[in-house]
Amino acid sequence: MPAIVSHNSIVAVKSELMMIGDIARSKGDLTPQKRRLRSDKESTPLKRKSFRRCVDSSPNSPACGFEKDLDEKIASPRKSPVKRKLSDSFKPKPNWNPKDVEQMSVVMEALHVSTAPSTIVCREEEQRRVLEFCKKHVEEETAGSLYVCGCPGTGKSLSMEKVKQHLVDWAKEAGFNSPDVLTLNCTSLTNTSEVFGKILSKVQPRKKINRPTSPLQHLQSLYSQKQQSSGLKMTLIIADELDYLITRDRAVLHDLFMLTTFPFSRCILIGIANAIDLADRFLPRLQSMNCKPAVVTFRAYSKDQIIRILQERLMGLPYIVFQPQALELCARKVAAASGDMRKALCVSRKAVEMLETELRDSASKINSTSVEKGSFDQVAAPALQFNSQVRVDHMALALSNTFKSPIVDTIQSLPQHQQIILCSAVKFFRRGKKDTTVGELNKSYTDICKTSMIPPVGTLEFLSMCRVLNDQGLLKLGQSREDKLKRVTLKVDESDVSFALQGVRFFRNCLQ
Repeated sequence: MPAIVSHNSIVAVKSELMMIGDIARSKGDLTPQKRRLRSDKESTPLKRKSFRRCVDSSPNSPACGFEKDLDEKIASPRKSPVKRKLSDSFKPKPNWNPKDVEQMSVVMEALHVSTAPSTIVCREEEQRRVLEFCKKHVEEETAGSLYVCGCPGTGKSLSMEKVKQHLVDWAKEAGFNSPDVLTLNCTSLTNTSEVFGKILSKVQPRKKINRPTSPLQHLQSLYSQKQQSSGLKMTLIIADELDYLITRDRAVLHDLFMLTTFPFSRCILIGIANAIDLADRFLPRLQSMNCKPAVVTFRAYSKDQIIRILQERLMGLPYIVFQPQALELCARKVAAASGDMRKALCVSRKAVEMLETELRDSASKINSTSVEKGSFDQVAAPALQFNSQVRVDHMALALSNTFKSPIVDTIQSLPQHQQIILCSAVKFFRRGKKDTTVGELNKSYTDICKTSMIPPVGTLEFLSMCRVLNDQGLLKLGQSREDKLKRVTLKVDESDVSFALQGVRFFRNCLQ
């Protein structure tokens, strides 16, 4: 029969073990007495340890060894390998020399719009959706259409180039036939119907067309018969600036998307434009036939996204060019105005030019004064080294030159209702329309006033204010017998209107 241990004996053993642990910590070594007591402790049926204490302690560790290990860790903290690698990767970079022609050209090239970055950040989700769409149709060998829309400068065209590369690489690795890729900018077409000739030359390069048959008719016949289309490869068509194909009867745009609806079509069409509702307004027949293209929207860049993209472009440089506060100011202003990344790159390049001009002027002033060469080396050189980064004042001046214009001053000095008319015009033309009528613009203006609890002006007064905006070069009024049917066009850039009115919360909310 096993021996029953009383509560008093357990308490006594616990107190003895705690005293031995204190002695061991004070001596710092493991004595034979301690080993003997530990073996006695293991043979004594004490209370069960918790799982956490069992994991922390080992069979060869003392009773309170986890306290000793904790004390040692606090006394001598160690860096993890991951943290050490991260700290090494963020080593401080030296400042650059704007007077060096080679360094200046490298910086300006990194900030140029035409320079495609190696990785496109902040657009991973949109690229994934487009790539999955293309993969699905390549695997199934079926046709499909996709419409990519968003504000200017949001990375649509650049993202499609990356998707095209990823799709070709994926098809080779997965064992599928790589699709033929046709990338065209619709603004380069001399005639809108020329797009079908470009597609046919890509689908059948050696095909000669008889004069009575147009390229569109040949494509329609090709995709309608199984025998003719069976030997064709899949063709990916990326049509940028798609809104240039909008004609009065909308036939070209409609026929282009209809190519993907034929039973034996081998086309994957990706159209790119700024208008969000282009498919709804210009392709109503496709919607009625349940052939409406899928839509992927690229939203305007936020402040944090613009900062990240700028830092990504500057990360490859071996020196520091901008102060962090200068980049933040640029991102904040551009995001509030339009969210156009091309505008942010343009402003950044202008800020670098402002720094270059400042250093050139300061050097010329020093040279003009009768200072000895030794004193110049001691005084002027540190000053030029200190000013070698683009500061906040350089960025503010570049932003002022980019956005601050006579147009912005004119918009800011307008009466409130005329500013509301401009806001309603900007919101109206964001839908993709290039012009509207006075009656439609008046309706949009009235809706904004009613939602903001502002009494709208009458029709005659509204028309007179439109005439004033026309005289100031902000709007353009066409000719018509009826005032309500006069065509209205916005003659200034939308970003100028947004920048001019962003300081007022009412207009900022109205333009969002």
